[in-house]
Amino acid sequence: MKHVGENVVRIEAEALRALADRLAGPMAADFNRALDLLCDCRGRVVVTGMGKSGLIARKIAATLSSTGSPALYLHPVEALHGDLGMVVRGDVVLALSASGETEEILQVLATIKRLQVPLISMTCDDVAETLADKSVRATRASTLASSADVALDCSISREACSLGLAPTASTTTMLALGDALAVALSERRGFKEEDFANLHPGGKLGKRLARVESLMHSGDAVPRVTAQTKMPDVIYEMSRKKLGMTAVVEGDRLLGVISDGDLRRLLEQRGKDALDLAAEDCMTRAPKTIGAQEFAATALARMEEMKITSLVVVEGERRLLGIVHLHDLWGTEMV
Repeated sequence: MKHVGENVVRIEAEALRALADRLAGPMAADFNRALDLLCDCRGRVVVTGMGKSGLIARKIAATLSSTGSPALYLHPVEALHGDLGMVVRGDVVLALSASGETEEILQVLATIKRLQVPLISMTCDDVAETLADKSVRATRASTLASSADVALDCSISREACSLGLAPTASTTTMLALGDALAVALSERRGFKEEDFANLHPGGKLGKRLARVESLMHSGDAVPRVTAQTKMPDVIYEMSRKKLGMTAVVEGDRLLGVISDGDLRRLLEQRGKDALDLAAEDCMTRAPKTIGAQEFAATALARMEEMKITSLVVVEGERRLLGIVHLHDLWGTEMV
C-alpha cells in the first residue's frame, strides 16, 4: 500500500511520455491540423465532454480563454435541451470522450455536421488489442473519432486506478494535450505578456501584472519644486507629500530629483549652510525613471536592483507623469 501513490504518479507520467512521443511522431500532423482549425476559428472554441472528461473540458476552455482564444464549455446534456444554440457557424468544437462513444456527445454530432462546424476529438480508443494467439490488431476507431475532422489520440496503456476503472491517466493525458493546444495556439497568434495581463486583472497575478500608471502618485500628490526653490521650501514639500523625495521641474519637464538621502548627505557636508542653497544646486540630474505602461513587477525589480524606494514616472522627453513608491507596491503582494 505504501507504494500506491508513487505508482499512480509513475503510471500517469508514463502516459504523458507516450503522449509526448506521439506528438513528436505519428500525431504531429494531426496536432498541426488541429492548430490550423483553431487558429482559423473566427468564432469561439466550444469544448464539450461528459463526466470526468467534462471537468477536463472546462479547464481546457478556461485555459484557451485566458491565453487569447475565446472559448466556452458546453455541457452535452444541456446541449440536447436547448444549449446547442451556443454553437454557430464560425465556431470550432473540441469534444472529449475517453471511449469515443459517449451517447450524449454523439447525439449532438448531427447538429455540428449540419452547421458545418469543424470538429476536433480527443479520445482514448486508438489502442491495439492483443488476441488469444498473441497477435495484435488495431481496434476500430470510435464513432466520435471517425466523425471528427481531426482525431487526437489520448490513448493510454492503463489507468492508474488499481481497478483500471476510474479515469486517471486518461484524463491526465487529455489535460496535457489541451494545454499543449492552448499554448501552441497562443504562440502562433503572437499572444504577449501584455495581452495576458489585460485578461487577468484580478487576484495576485493581476496585481503583479498591474501597470505602473495604476499605482503611481499623480497630479497634486506628486512633490515638485522648481530649480530656484530654496532648501527650506524643498524640505517642506518633501515632508508634506510624504514620498521621501521631490521632483525638480521646469513646467512639466523633469530636471532632477532630491531624495531624503540626498538631503542627509548635504547636511552632513554643508551643515546649516545647506539651507541657503537652491534645489538645482542639490538635485540628482539623472534620476532613475520608468514608463507608465511598465509592469509593477518591473518597477519592483528596478528598485531592488538600484536599492532605491521610488521611481519617477515619465513620458517622452522627461515629461513628469508621477512617482511610484515602494509602499505602493506592497498592496500588490509582491513585497
